[in-house]
Amino acid sequence: MPGGRVALPGGVGLVGVLVFIAFQLLGGGAAYSVPSGFDDGTTAPGGAGITAGADPDKNLKDFSANVFTNAQRTWETTFADQGKPYRHAKLYLYTRAIDTGCGSASSAVGPFYCSADGHVYLDLSFYRDMQQQLGADGDFAWAYVIAHEMGHHVQRELGTSDEVRRLERGSPDQRNALSVRLELQADCYAGVWAHHVFQAGDLDETDIPEAIRAAEAVGDDRLQTRARGSVDPDSFTHGTSAQRARWFDTGRSGGEPAACDTFSPEDV
Repeated sequence: MPGGRVALPGGVGLVGVLVFIAFQLLGGGAAYSVPSGFDDGTTAPGGAGITAGADPDKNLKDFSANVFTNAQRTWETTFADQGKPYRHAKLYLYTRAIDTGCGSASSAVGPFYCSADGHVYLDLSFYRDMQQQLGADGDFAWAYVIAHEMGHHVQRELGTSDEVRRLERGSPDQRNALSVRLELQADCYAGVWAHHVFQAGDLDETDIPEAIRAAEAVGDDRLQTRARGSVDPDSFTHGTSAQRARWFDTGRSGGEPAACDTFSPEDV
């Protein structure tokens, strides 16, 4: 699915795909020569407002919208502080199937970001998949998913995603390695958001393990082991459980986007 980073190989396999280069807001050099840099639009399926009334998913919808809006405001402020333009992402909640700027997707795809239209797409059934199949339960585990997809929006706004695609075209053999670095950076950006939530007093230390468990649950090594009983590092597209948890915690610890340089290190 072009532009949406929906990559089946190395993804979550049978349980759905958790779609998860600017390297520094404050400048510096990168091994891949990636450029530096760094709306509250929220809709439900069909473009309507979040459904009220007798809806079993109402609380989850409201929570998703609140997390998305908070993350959006955090990045809007960060970009403004750096004097950089920022276009709002939009949130779209769907069930069963959806047509997007990146093509058609079914609920099997799970949450994803489409850079072609700037939308974060959430199939709420993945929340239950995380609990029942991945062992990643808790509200903040779900918040991590949303913050990760918003990290991809940040990459789009910085020109990172376009640069990665250019590098992939020039070096097809590096496609998976570049994808891993892109995904780990989105994890780090999710951690940056978590840091700001904590600083605002809306998060406590007991919430953090939920996000860490979610990051670990969708590591390529763990998902491949669950799906086929073995691991093929050459097919990784999102990073190992340890890498995903570490980069999330890197962003969370200092709250600095500049720390999310997953492209310069020889080994991530």
